[in-house]
Amino acid sequence: MATAHLIHGYIGAGKTTFARRLEEELPAIRFSHDEWMANLYGDDPPMNQFAELHQRVSKLIDTYWTRSLALGLDVVLDFGFWSRRQRDETKATAVALGARTRLYLLECSEDEAWRRVDKRNAHLGGSLLIVRNTFEMLKSRFEPLADDEDRTEVSS
Repeated sequence: MATAHLIHGYIGAGKTTFARRLEEELPAIRFSHDEWMANLYGDDPPMNQFAELHQRVSKLIDTYWTRSLALGLDVVLDFGFWSRRQRDETKATAVALGARTRLYLLECSEDEAWRRVDKRNAHLGGSLLIVRNTFEMLKSRFEPLADDEDRTEVSS
């Protein structure tokens, strides 16, 4: 039975590094939202268009990860899963396709996360540029996992 592997964590937690490793170990098909955004729209898409571009990429990726899962292939979803709603909806979609889900939690200190982001900003290579103000501002949108959400904790 195929499995959808959901990667949860804040910016700089090590999600993509882990997702790449998991993709190889399983094997699975990895879908990284930020990589698609950067490849399609550049590493610093215009802020006034970001929400629309983000939605376009999400719809496109949804087509491919669900098809892959339906075909019996494991998928690694490197989306961050910042909201409970997104996690629950993705799990429900996977189960409706006859697949299992596994949720991974990646965490690190805020200082370490920013250090990683700052280092990544110097050599983006398929990543999105995240300035300090954005890093701080987005914290209000991040919803940690609830106690009732089964997860695998990953050291990053």
